[in-house]
Amino acid sequence: MLLHKSLGCNAALSFQGTLDALIPKGQEDPLDRPFEDPAQYRRLVGKLIYLTITRPDLCFAVNQVSQHMKEPSVHHWNMVERILRYIKGSPGQGVWMGKNDSTEIVGYCDADYAGDTMDRRSTTGYCTFIGGNLVTWKSKKQKVVSCSSAESEYRAMKKLTNELVWLKALLKDLGIESKSPITMHCDNQAAIHIATNSVFHERTKHIEVDCHKVREKIIEGVILPCYTRSEDQLADIFTKATSLKICNHIYSKLGLVDLTHP
Repeated sequence: MLLHKSLGCNAALSFQGTLDALIPKGQEDPLDRPFEDPAQYRRLVGKLIYLTITRPDLCFAVNQVSQHMKEPSVHHWNMVERILRYIKGSPGQGVWMGKNDSTEIVGYCDADYAGDTMDRRSTTGYCTFIGGNLVTWKSKKQKVVSCSSAESEYRAMKKLTNELVWLKALLKDLGIESKSPITMHCDNQAAIHIATNSVFHERTKHIEVDCHKVREKIIEGVILPCYTRSEDQLADIFTKATSLKICNHIYSKLGLVDLTHP
C-alpha cells in the first residue's frame, strides 16, 4: 500500500501556477551557453597559466578557468575577462626576492573540502620558501573525492612533501645540505595526528597507500609537521576565493610587491 498526496501536491502547484512552469527552449541562462570561440579561450588561458610563474596571486583563479578548456561557456569567458581586469590594475606585481644568507626550507599546505560544486573534489594548495623567499607555489584540484576535511588536507600534505623532498635534493646538488627537518605548516590538526600517530591509521584505510609517504618522511626526519592557525595559513589563497583583507595580508607575507604602486 502506498500512501501519497499527489492530488494535494497538484492542487497546490496549480493554485500557484507552477504545475507546467518548465523552462521553455531558448530561455535558459544565457551565461550557460557554449562560448563561440573555444580556441580563443584556450589561447588566452594558456597565456594566463604562463603568468602564474611569477604571479601567485593569479594561481587559484587561473586554475579554475583552466578546468574548462574543452567546452567553455560564456560564464567561463566572463571569469577570464575578470582576471584580465585584475591584471590591468596590477601589471607590475611580482615576487620580491631579498638577499638572505639563510637556506632554511619552509612549506605551507592547505586544502578546501569538496569545494567544486560539480564533482565535490577538493583543491590542494601549497607554497614553499627558501631563506624567507617564496620559490614555488601550486593550486590544483585533487584527482579523487575526499570523504573528510582531514583526508583532503592529508592529500595536500603529501603533495607538499614531494615538493619539499625535491627542493632539499636540489639544494644538496648545489652543495647546500641541511640535517635539520623541514617545517611543514598545516592548519588541520587531524591530518597532523594521522601523519604522526600510527594509532589513527586504522581509521584511514580509504586513503591511498602513497599518501602515507608523509609519515615515512617524518620518521626519516626529513619533515616536521607544525600546526598553524587558519589566519596564518599562507596557502589559503591557493585553495579558495578569499576577502580582499585576507588577500592583502597573505600577499605581504608571500613577498608580493607591485612596481607600479610602490
